[in-house]
Amino acid sequence: MVDMRNVLGLILGGGAGTRLYPLTRERAKPAVPLGGKYRLIDIPMSNCLHAGIQKIAILTQYNSVSLHRHVFRTYTRDAFTRGWVQILAAEQTPRTEDWYQGTADAVRKQKLEIREAHTDYVLVLAGDHLYRMDYRRFVEFHQDSGADLTVAVQPVSAEEAPSLGILKMSPDNQIISFTEKPRPEMLDGLESREESDRPFMGSMGIYVFKTEVLFELLDGIGDDFGHDIVPAALQKHRVMGYVFDGFWGDIGTIRRFYEVNLALASPQPPFDIYDPDRPIYTRARFLPGSLIESAHLHHVLIGDGCRIQDATIRYSVIGLRAMVGRGVTIHRTVMMGADFYESDADRRENARLGRPDVGIGPGSVIEGAIIDKDARIGRRVIIRMLPDRPDEEHENWVARDGIVIVPKNAIIPDGTVI
Repeated sequence: MVDMRNVLGLILGGGAGTRLYPLTRERAKPAVPLGGKYRLIDIPMSNCLHAGIQKIAILTQYNSVSLHRHVFRTYTRDAFTRGWVQILAAEQTPRTEDWYQGTADAVRKQKLEIREAHTDYVLVLAGDHLYRMDYRRFVEFHQDSGADLTVAVQPVSAEEAPSLGILKMSPDNQIISFTEKPRPEMLDGLESREESDRPFMGSMGIYVFKTEVLFELLDGIGDDFGHDIVPAALQKHRVMGYVFDGFWGDIGTIRRFYEVNLALASPQPPFDIYDPDRPIYTRARFLPGSLIESAHLHHVLIGDGCRIQDATIRYSVIGLRAMVGRGVTIHRTVMMGADFYESDADRRENARLGRPDVGIGPGSVIEGAIIDKDARIGRRVIIRMLPDRPDEEHENWVARDGIVIVPKNAIIPDGTVI
């Protein structure tokens, strides 16, 4: 059995996350809220902790303050616990003066810190996926198969394959070719399974390396694992594929973020957030229970500390400290809630300034939207999804894929129609 103390968990959290804009306008992608009370970084962190990985490093760069704050508040190890959780931020050093140029370059620039961990294996993880994987089995497969590099792969259909890196595997799971985002006409011959509606193996962007092999590959050219490191490894190393057939949500776009969140509130969610043996860890906020006053709720996932008055909410996610006024209708919406409660004095000041309170004001209708934290939506506001709405950006709202996003701290005045 593999000793997980000999594995370094390395989480990539430094990308700009442009496809998740405006949710990443003020935060790193792994710090984006998920499922009413979590953040994306909580997923790989929880998987690492459940697997017994004691040394965890998070590589950060872009808009990293909120991510750093969440990690320090949530994952502090006590003096009696072996191992550590470290932030490895992009920095200027005598060896390099530029920022991370890609996933592999981020790891390359932290080779000294990785070597100081003194582990034989490095588990490279993404900070923006939703899945529950037993990393212990992943590493054991890597060790037992004699691999230098093991790539976690997901069976995918011909429709999904062009958006992923496709790895062709032999019957014993050895990877023999890699094709990055193949066009539909290129798929013939890339199948790894016969007689299946998901015959192709897509890379999940999750890897186990022998540490010395990782360093050898990083000494070559290329800044990205998918484009450069994996193809280089195939030329002279044993590269294996670890098949993961559970739910995997790559939350890389606004549409995917929206759909994955709403799926958590569905009657039969594809991802079980209620697993008692492998919970998702996050910051302990010590909030009160949510108060629901004569509301009508239908398939709603509600975070802690909310106050929902006489409202109708369907197929939605309502985040921490959310304030929803009387007569509000919310449908297929992700509302992230708030970072704070407003006092009576705060609400008097809001009235003096002519701005709405934090939350959704009485009589508003919100359908097909993402409402980021601390947004102020006034009375009788109407926000609706329009399938043919073009992407556009305004001072207090943004449209992407037909979805209206109200950014963090935005103000939508009374009576606004979007």
